[in-house]
Amino acid sequence: MDEFGYASQFPRVLRRFALFAIAFSIVSITTGIFVNYSYGITQLGPAAVWLWPVAAVGQLLVVLVLAELAGHMPLAGANYQWAARLVDTRFGYVVGSLGVLYGAVGLPGIALIGLAPLTATVFGLDPSDTRVVVFIAVLALVVAYLINIVRVQLAARVNNVAVFAEIVGTVVLSVVVFVAWVQGGSSAPDPHGFGFLSVASPAEAGTPLTDAIVGGALIGIFTLVGFEAAADMAEEAVDARRTVPRAMLLSVIVSGVLGMAALIGFTLAIPDLGQIQQSEVPLADIAGYWLGPTLTTVFLAIVVFSMFALVVVAAASNSRLIFAMARDGLLPGSRLLRRVNERTGTPVPALVASLVVCLVLLAFGTLEGDAFGVLVGATALVPYLVYLLTLGGYLARRKRLLALGEGGFRLGAWAMPVAGLALLWLVAVVASLTVPEAFRGADYVVLAALALAGIWYVAVLRRRLRDGTAGLGTGTPSEEKEPA
Repeated sequence: MDEFGYASQFPRVLRRFALFAIAFSIVSITTGIFVNYSYGITQLGPAAVWLWPVAAVGQLLVVLVLAELAGHMPLAGANYQWAARLVDTRFGYVVGSLGVLYGAVGLPGIALIGLAPLTATVFGLDPSDTRVVVFIAVLALVVAYLINIVRVQLAARVNNVAVFAEIVGTVVLSVVVFVAWVQGGSSAPDPHGFGFLSVASPAEAGTPLTDAIVGGALIGIFTLVGFEAAADMAEEAVDARRTVPRAMLLSVIVSGVLGMAALIGFTLAIPDLGQIQQSEVPLADIAGYWLGPTLTTVFLAIVVFSMFALVVVAAASNSRLIFAMARDGLLPGSRLLRRVNERTGTPVPALVASLVVCLVLLAFGTLEGDAFGVLVGATALVPYLVYLLTLGGYLARRKRLLALGEGGFRLGAWAMPVAGLALLWLVAVVASLTVPEAFRGADYVVLAALALAGIWYVAVLRRRLRDGTAGLGTGTPSEEKEPA
C-alpha cells in the first residue's frame, strides 16, 4: 500500500477460494442464464446457446488483460485505479463514474426484477403484487448490506456457499433434466434430437438475421461480466498480487464451461419450443415439465440464493469503488465516505451511501414503472464501456504498468495481441448494445449519468484537482479511521 501512497486500512482476510467465490458469484451463471435465456431463444431460437462460447472467449481475452492489471495494481476500486494510474485521474474519474452507475442501477434491478418475484413464487406469494415484490427487494438489499457491514468474512462465507449452490442449481439440475429427457423424450409434445440445437428458429417471423444473432448472443454478453469484483476486494486479500488475478481468470473459465453445459442440457430438454419461447421463466417450465413441482421449487430456491449472493458480492464491490474514489477526494462527502470502521474493518459510510442510492433508485423504479426497465437496460452496456476504456488505457500506456515492477500475472510477449483482440471484441459488443433502436433508451441513461458526473467535475472537482486536494494518493488515511 505504501507503494501506491496509501496506508493499509483493511484487514487482509480473503484467501484464494473466497476471492474465486466473489468473482464467480457476481458473474452468477445461474442468475444470468435464468434471467436472459428467454430473450435469447426468442430472438434466435435454440441455436442461441452456441453464441455463449463466443462471449466466453471474448471475455476470456478481456480478463487476461485485467488480470495483469490486477497483479500490478491490487487496489480497491479496481477499474478506477487502473484507468487513473495508466492515464490520469480525470480519465479514472470517468471510468469510476460509470462503475458507480453500474452498481447503483444493477443492484436494485436484480433485486426488484429478478430476486423479489422469484422469492415470492417460492414462498407461494403473488409475484404480481407490487407491494410484496418491493418489500422483498428492499429486505434483500438491506440484509445484503448489513452482512457486509458486520464483517467482510461473513459476506465471504455466504459467497463460498453460493459457489456450490450455483453448480448444483444450474449444472447438476440441467444434467438431471437432460437425463429425464433421454429416458422419456418421446413423451414431449414436440420431441427432437441433437440436430435441434443447430437450427436457428426465431419466434417472430421476419426478424433480420443480424438482429437475431445479436439477441441470441446477449445470454452470454449479459452474464459473463463483473469478474473484476475480486480485484475490488484486493486490499483485503492475502497475497493479492497472485490470488486476485487467478481468481478472476478461474471464474471466467469455470463460468464459461459450466454455463455451456447447463445451456445444452436445458435446451435439449425443451418439451415444446413454442410454449417455452412465450414463457417468462423458461428454465423453470422446462424443469417443471420433466421433474415435477417439488424439485422445481427446490431449483427456484437455489436460484434465489444465487441471486442473493450476487447482491451481497455486488454490495461489497460497489462500496469499495465508492471508498476508493472518496479516498482520492473525487466524490461529494469524500471525507466521510473514505472512513473504515476499526472494529469491523469495513467501509461503513460507503456501504450506507451505496444502500441509500440503491433504495432511492428502487423507489424511483417502482413509481415510474417502465422507466426502471430503461435504467436496468443500461447495466448491460456500462460494464463493457468500462472494459473498453480500461483496455484503451492499457494499450496506450502499458509502459507505465511495467514500470511498477513485477506483478502476479504477466502476458509477456502476448500482451499486445491479446489486448488488441480484446479491444476488437469490446468494440463489437458496445456497438451491438448502442446502435440498435431497442437499446436507445439505455444510451440516454449512460449519457445522462456522464453529464451529471461532468457537472460535478466542472463545479467542484476541477478546482480540487488543480489545487492538489484531490487526486491519486491525496487521502489522509491516518485521520480517517472510524471509531469502533
